[in-house]
Amino acid sequence: MVSFEYLEILVAVFCVLLLCQWNWKKFSPVTNWPVVGMLPGLLYNAHNIHEYATQLLKKNGGTFEFKGPWFAKMDILLTSDPLNVRHISTKNFPNYQKGREYKKIFEPFGDGVLNSDSESWKLFRRMIQSMIKDNNFEMFLERSMREKVTKGLIPVLENVSSRQGATVDLQDLFQRFTFDNICLLVLGSDPNSLSVDLPEIAYKTAFDDVEEAIFYRHIVPESIWRLQKWLNVGEEKKLSKAMNVIDSFLEQCISAKKAQFLQRKLIVEQVDEEKEKDYDLITSCMEEQESINGSQNTTDPPSKNPDRYLRDIGFNFIAAGKDTVNAALTWFFWLVATHPSVEEKIVQEIKANLQAKEDPKSSFFSLEELSKLVYLHGAICETLRLYPAVPFNHRVAVEPDTLPSGQRVEANTRVMFSMYSMGSMEEIWGEDCLEFKPERWISDRGGIVHVPSYKFIAFNTGPRSCLGKDITFIQMKIIATSILWNYHVQVVEGHPVVPGLSVMMHMKHGLNVRVSRRGSAAN
Repeated sequence: MVSFEYLEILVAVFCVLLLCQWNWKKFSPVTNWPVVGMLPGLLYNAHNIHEYATQLLKKNGGTFEFKGPWFAKMDILLTSDPLNVRHISTKNFPNYQKGREYKKIFEPFGDGVLNSDSESWKLFRRMIQSMIKDNNFEMFLERSMREKVTKGLIPVLENVSSRQGATVDLQDLFQRFTFDNICLLVLGSDPNSLSVDLPEIAYKTAFDDVEEAIFYRHIVPESIWRLQKWLNVGEEKKLSKAMNVIDSFLEQCISAKKAQFLQRKLIVEQVDEEKEKDYDLITSCMEEQESINGSQNTTDPPSKNPDRYLRDIGFNFIAAGKDTVNAALTWFFWLVATHPSVEEKIVQEIKANLQAKEDPKSSFFSLEELSKLVYLHGAICETLRLYPAVPFNHRVAVEPDTLPSGQRVEANTRVMFSMYSMGSMEEIWGEDCLEFKPERWISDRGGIVHVPSYKFIAFNTGPRSCLGKDITFIQMKIIATSILWNYHVQVVEGHPVVPGLSVMMHMKHGLNVRVSRRGSAAN
């Protein structure tokens, strides 16, 4: 085993030397080299990894076998074929799990829902469903969004719009918004990172460092990142620092909630009143743990260590809730800003459906009002089709299998599907697949067109479909209407827009924009 690890290191060093010396004009990015496999091509194209994967899939009928270095366990069956995706995610779901390699790569997520399989995953799934159906959760979500829009987002945009020539990174604003909001929902604590002075919050940026380090683990052999971890250098050093910051933050917040929880137990008559006023996931988990401890006929929680269990839940939900919505919003506003006709249609739809509103200058619309905005819904779907917040996902086969496309999958084979690539496939979306067309989601009768989840894969498909889909649409609609009803957003000329190197679909350089007041709402 040790000799294999040394061999992996030598392979990686050889790849680096090859990259430095090779004449890339003669280089084929899919060449399967002796010893190093296709790793040189992957490293050379890592800066544009999603387009690289898309081109490979288009040239190979939607499914491609990537061969990694010998002994490095990097062989991957990559697919964008909807029938393969449905087979892996639904029809033969029990055979495709996250597996040990996945858990190694996503080590910071601990034993949370992202890394879990089998019974542990089912427990987390039931817990999330219970939380979402809780009336307290829905009321708290709307209330927290309202406060964050009116007291956080709008004041910042108003400040920017009032200063001639001022610009702002819209991606940063959305990251601050969603980070504050998810911390409120999960921990019952508002970091207040979204304010006019835009303060630096160490634990907010630490999550970004974690995602970049995890992406790095996907494109190098395990022995390399493990060596870096042991030496405390490179991406692993950055990851270690980030995790220390995050864990300290989570420990502080969870300790505070535990103290509040114990205090509430002592004042029984105030419990119901407090629940109506407040809500957070960690407190709900503490109540669940107490219920489990008091029952002899209930399945044990996923972790034997209560503090570690709460930490993993907090980390998983904050990481997921912080980035999926803000990534989607950033791409949405870039697409809308670069398609003026779409912006005009959204604004006119808001005006047509909400013209009887008592306060036409209001920056917040109710969930009932938002449900009327069909074109906006289509624009959000179209954004998620082209730029899914999570661009890829992978599983490992437990037993041998054959995919609908005919590829044989041996046991322990890593299978990855590219959500990003699926949005660029003519076979799925037609010849205009690369165009931003919200109309493709609207039927002749003016309703929303239903597309099977194994084709529109932004929220995954099958038993692991994202339970937060409806919440994502609610949050995006609230923020989109609040901004577009009051402001015109213009991307700074010449600003580069490319995906960053992360497990989330962030923009590498952010999204620098100018913001101007629309004047009277309904203009």
